[in-house]
Amino acid sequence: MKRPLHARRLVVIAALVAAWCALWGEATLANIASGAALATLVSGRVTGNASRGRIGLGPLLRFGALVAADLVMATIGVAREILTPTDRTDEAIIAVPVPTDSRSHLLLLVIAVTLTPGTAVVDVDADGGTLYLHLLHGERRAATTAHVTRLAELAGHALPTDSSRHLELRR
Repeated sequence: MKRPLHARRLVVIAALVAAWCALWGEATLANIASGAALATLVSGRVTGNASRGRIGLGPLLRFGALVAADLVMATIGVAREILTPTDRTDEAIIAVPVPTDSRSHLLLLVIAVTLTPGTAVVDVDADGGTLYLHLLHGERRAATTAHVTRLAELAGHALPTDSSRHLELRR
C-alpha cells in the first residue's frame, strides 16, 4: 500500500535528507537523491501510527527525555551522597514487575535503568517479566517501581511489537 506524503512526513524527510547530506559533508545531487530515497523509506516507519507497529515518535522522545532527566538527577544525587560526610544510604534489592505488553522491551529497560547512577539491574526474570534492582536509597522503592513502570509503558508505546499489537486487539 502506498503512503501519501503529508506535511509532517515531508518535514521528516527534509530533516533526514539534511542530516544525510551533513553526514556526507556536502549536498551533492547524489547525496540528496540517495538521502531522499532512504528518508522516504524510513519516514514511513517513523511518522506512522504506533498501534500499527510503527515507531511512536512522541513516546520515543518522552522516553529519551525521561532517561536524560534521570541521568542528570541521579548523578547529582550520587555526587551529593559521595561529597557529604554522613552515609545516608539504605541499600535495597527490589522486584519490579514489568507490564505484560512491555516485556519485549526488557533489554531497553535494563539499559535505561542501569545507565542511571545509584540504581542497577542485578537480575532479570524474562519469563515472569520482573526486574530486580539494587537501590542506594531503599526508601524510594515505591517511586522507583512507578518510574520503571512509566519507562516500560513509554517503551511499549514508542516501539510497539507484534505481541503488544495482538494484546491490543484482544482487549
